[in-house]
Amino acid sequence: MRLKAVVMDDKEMDLTIRRMAHEILEKLGGAQDAVLVGIQRRGVYLSHRIRDVIKSSGYGEMGCGELDITFYRDDLSMMADHPMVHSTSIPFDITGKDVVLVDDVLFTGRTVRAALDALMDMGRPRRVLLAVLVDRGHRELPIHPDVVGRVVPTSRDELVEVYVRELDGRDGISIVAKE
Repeated sequence: MRLKAVVMDDKEMDLTIRRMAHEILEKLGGAQDAVLVGIQRRGVYLSHRIRDVIKSSGYGEMGCGELDITFYRDDLSMMADHPMVHSTSIPFDITGKDVVLVDDVLFTGRTVRAALDALMDMGRPRRVLLAVLVDRGHRELPIHPDVVGRVVPTSRDELVEVYVRELDGRDGISIVAKE
């Protein structure tokens, strides 16, 4: 794949995540009765970072969970014979809570739809907010984020690659051409 543009470096990404954490607090009116749930894989690491910013801002420890949506996908039959399944770990009851669903890139909306289905199987949240690091457009479902790190207009011939140091050894966001 050919690099087309660097959208964020590590410093910009850190500032963006910090801003997102404060915007989440503002929309929630604080952190009481609120939890973060990261969509596997990179959404999990982003949710942990948001949690850490919120805690360091004096709001206490928010619950933080991990959600795998593999078996909720509407394209599961089109995936490989052995899809990659990651863990779901939500060590708290989401019923009556404000759930902040965290993902790295919002594209068609299908991942978020699957995540909402998975969440509803676990309880009935008071409300669900969606926080995404990148909104690249091209929605196929009526899904809209509540908190966005950056809107990055793309074509369907491009990919948005998000790198997190926990998985990739570095932080950043790039646009690459599909090959």
